[in-house]
Amino acid sequence: MECDVAVLGGGPGGYTAAIRAAQLGAKTICIEKEPELGGTCLRIGCIPTKAWVQTAFSIREAEETFAKLGVNVGPPQLDFAKANEWKQAVVHQMTQGVASLFKANGVEWVNGFGRFKDPHTIAVEGAEDVAFQQAIVATGSYPLRPPIEGLDSPRVVDSEGLLAQTEVPRRLVVLGGGIIGCEFASIFRRFGSEVTIIEMLPQLIPQEDADAAKELAKQFGRRGIALNLDSRCDRVEDTGEVLRVYYNGDQSVECDLMLVATGRGPTVEGLGLEDVGVEFDPRKGIAADERRRTTAQHIYAVGDCAGYWQLAHTAFREGEVAAENAMGHEAIVDNRGVPRPIYTDPEIAGVGLTEQEARQQYGDDVSVGVFPWAANARAVMQNETVGWVKSIHETRYGELLGLVMVGPHVTDLIEAGTVALDAEATVETVADGMAAHPTLSEAIKEAGLVALGRAIHLPNKRKTAARA
Repeated sequence: MECDVAVLGGGPGGYTAAIRAAQLGAKTICIEKEPELGGTCLRIGCIPTKAWVQTAFSIREAEETFAKLGVNVGPPQLDFAKANEWKQAVVHQMTQGVASLFKANGVEWVNGFGRFKDPHTIAVEGAEDVAFQQAIVATGSYPLRPPIEGLDSPRVVDSEGLLAQTEVPRRLVVLGGGIIGCEFASIFRRFGSEVTIIEMLPQLIPQEDADAAKELAKQFGRRGIALNLDSRCDRVEDTGEVLRVYYNGDQSVECDLMLVATGRGPTVEGLGLEDVGVEFDPRKGIAADERRRTTAQHIYAVGDCAGYWQLAHTAFREGEVAAENAMGHEAIVDNRGVPRPIYTDPEIAGVGLTEQEARQQYGDDVSVGVFPWAANARAVMQNETVGWVKSIHETRYGELLGLVMVGPHVTDLIEAGTVALDAEATVETVADGMAAHPTLSEAIKEAGLVALGRAIHLPNKRKTAARA
């Protein structure tokens, strides 16, 4: 079969690229080996995980907030089977939605494993070869497992294995304190598990703002999540009854299940890329420029298989850009305004530079304002006062450099910072704009005012939250 644009992979980057290419008039074929479209994100990643996040949030609301607001419902009880049923229903709706979008846009889905046969042909197991003029690689990533003795036990799972559980483990050890590990630790602590995190670096979510990482560690400690930071896992022993996890030489912890969340690697090997002139590194992925073009000029690459950001929303944008360039248009990916949502309890979100990055790049020409949720009326109404909003800007021209938030619904609120950064807004633009009252989004404006030394809704003693 022949097409103008062939897309290898049906995840966020792939299906977006396929749809966009079809919108631009291309005959488009998407090759996906799994029985459903949507990739890791929709099927076994962010969508089912966040469905559990919503279940955990509802438990917390019932435990900590309903009675304060005058709603008496009694102690909440988790029906894990029902939670899993809901999770799967959400996944099914989303994956079927992608299939419907393919149909509506005239994209053909070929179900099977694809591999480049020559520079203009992809061989598909169990189907005809696909001949193309332009191709977009969107094969995603896979969970990494470090070479630690004992990780081959069936009681040791990756994120996909954890999402497939039908019972809540009484004790869960999480190896890795990055985003995936922290999200699952947060979920299962709320589900009732005793949770222990083992992280080799000295802080959680090490690539995020240090203040956000400290706040998360503090709140995890209050929730009873045991943190073993700056710790190295040595080996794991399956006794038949329990798992015994050894770390730092002479320490150990027992558990019923262990999650390995030590990162993801790009899916690039076995695709025939080396045979068609596409340069790649097994650890870093496919080399692609800001137009997502690879070293083979008619082949593009997007998403986890070809980028620093392993995020569905960056894959969405990269897919659009790749499709537009494949069809003769000019588009680039601008990484300045990439939102970084983390669905822990409390939620964390950032966009732009962290405070540390800003000070490294701009030195003393940086000002920071921090506004606490305890001073926000809507947060107080919702009994959601943990955390803060941090506004970061450079002082010479007032350019907004970054926004970091910890607290209620910040993964939704971060979009305001994304738009501001994309528009190259100044901190004055954000601070002088009108924010609806009473809302959570007011805190973004207020943090800007604090950074400018113009705080209105903080007592004088708290205006020191601004720092140069």
